[in-house]
Amino acid sequence: MVKEWQMELPKLVISVHGGIQDFKLPSKVKQVFSKGLVKAAETTGAWIITEGINSGVSRHVGDALKGCASPHLRKICAVGIPPWGIIENQRDLIGKDVVCLYQTLGNPLSKLSTLNSMHSHFLMADDGTVGKYGNEMMLRRNLEKYISLQKIHTRMGQGVPIVGLVVEGGPNVILMVWEYVRASPAVPVVVYEGTGRAADILAFTHKHTGDAGELRPQVKEEVLVMIQNTFSLGQKQSSHLFHILMECMEHRESVSEVHALSLGHLQCFGPIQPDLEHFQGRGIHSFSEQPAPVPHHYHSVEFLPNI
Repeated sequence: MVKEWQMELPKLVISVHGGIQDFKLPSKVKQVFSKGLVKAAETTGAWIITEGINSGVSRHVGDALKGCASPHLRKICAVGIPPWGIIENQRDLIGKDVVCLYQTLGNPLSKLSTLNSMHSHFLMADDGTVGKYGNEMMLRRNLEKYISLQKIHTRMGQGVPIVGLVVEGGPNVILMVWEYVRASPAVPVVVYEGTGRAADILAFTHKHTGDAGELRPQVKEEVLVMIQNTFSLGQKQSSHLFHILMECMEHRESVSEVHALSLGHLQCFGPIQPDLEHFQGRGIHSFSEQPAPVPHHYHSVEFLPNI
C-alpha cells in the first residue's frame, strides 16, 4: 500500500467497528463522533479502517470525513475492507492498472452494498462467497497486525499503535473486542457509549464489573436480558455471548468508554499521540503473525455522482 499507492505509513490506526446495517445517531451524538474521529486522524496522521460500505458505521465515518475534514490539514486515509461478494456493481471494479468509474447508487431491492465514496482506498476480500460478511475480518486483522510491526521510531523500535473504536454494532462486534483484548499484546478498545446495541452493552458491563472481574447477580441478570432483547437471541446463545463478554471484562484495563454526549472525553481521544505511555506499555510492535496476501494489481476508482 505504501509502495503501490504512495500512502504514508500511519502513526496510528483507528479500526472502527459497528453495525453494517443503517442506524441513526442523534444529531448531537453524530456531531461529537464526527469531530472527535476526524480530529484524531488529522492530528496524528492516522489511518481509519472500516468495512468501506455505504451503510452502517462505515457510512457514519464517511459522513464524518465529508463534513469535518479540514482542507488545510493532511488528507485522511480511510481504508475500506469489504467482502468482494457483497459489493453492488462489482463488475465496474474489474480491471488492471485502469481507472474505474463506479456508481454508488445501489438497487434498493438488492441485498448487496455499494462502496462509500469518502473512503480513499479499498481492499476487497474474495473467498468465493456471495452476500456474506465475515471473510474480510481475517484480512483486516492480519493487515492491522502487519502495520503494527512497522517501525515509526526506528531508534526506539516502536511500532504503529492500533486502537479499536466501537460504535453500535451486533454480536460480532463483541467477538472482535474479545479478540482485541485477548491478543498479545492487547489492542486498546474505545467504546462509544450511547450509540446503541453492542457499544451500550459493553459500556454498561464495563461500568458494573468489579475489580475482580465479577458482576453482582442482579446486574448479571440485567445484562443477559439486554443481550437477549438487543440481539433477539435465545437463552443458550445469549449465555454464550455473555460468557464472551465477561472474558472481555477480564481484560477491562484495555477497554475505555466515552459517553456519546461527553464532548470533552471524546476530544481527549482525539489528540492521541502514538508514543503515549499507555501505548508503549502494550508493546504493539511485537505481533508475530504474517499478513494475508494482498493482490498485486491496483487501480483507481472514480465515483460517479448519484443522479
